[in-house]
Amino acid sequence: MSGHHMSDDATPADDPTDEVLDKVGERLRHIRTSRGATLADLAAATGISKSTLSRLESGQRRPSLELLLPIARAHRVPLDELVGAPPVGDPRIRPVPVRRNGMTVLPLTQQPGGLQAFKMIIPDRGEPDPRTHTGYEWLYVLSGRLRLILADHDVVLAAGEAAEFDTRLPHWFGPAGPEPVEILSLFGKQGEQIHMRTRRKD
Repeated sequence: MSGHHMSDDATPADDPTDEVLDKVGERLRHIRTSRGATLADLAAATGISKSTLSRLESGQRRPSLELLLPIARAHRVPLDELVGAPPVGDPRIRPVPVRRNGMTVLPLTQQPGGLQAFKMIIPDRGEPDPRTHTGYEWLYVLSGRLRLILADHDVVLAAGEAAEFDTRLPHWFGPAGPEPVEILSLFGKQGEQIHMRTRRKD
């Protein structure tokens, strides 16, 4: 029984590590709510149950690396931001480039789930290989020329032009010539999440 008693008193109340861990829940809630993400969004992005995430935020569950690493990845923040004070009121996003299928992709949104925004730099992708998946996409060409194949359409967009489409249609896009093309992409898993057109009231 003495071993059990020892574990209760092993960590002094004023241990600075303990103090930091006690504040993690507050920070987790702050980061999630400031990004407009729900517990369900975060659960879907991390594979951690909603009840575990809720207990983490309320301080009932002790934070561990196994829990914090997927949360940091989902929010696209460094781990030290989850356990150290995040800069309050700084809305800037510091995108980290990712290589995906030969493209350079910079994520411009930080919340898991919902609408995602990306900047993409696309070099020559070889032969078009149209694919389908659930969602809705809006593309804007920043520089270069973009070839977009969508079902029976094969079009070229110049800088300043935009396109939007249902990704359940077979689609492919890449540079229209030898030069890379730079685009902005907004992608939502549900079509209704993107409202790019202004509705005219009659």
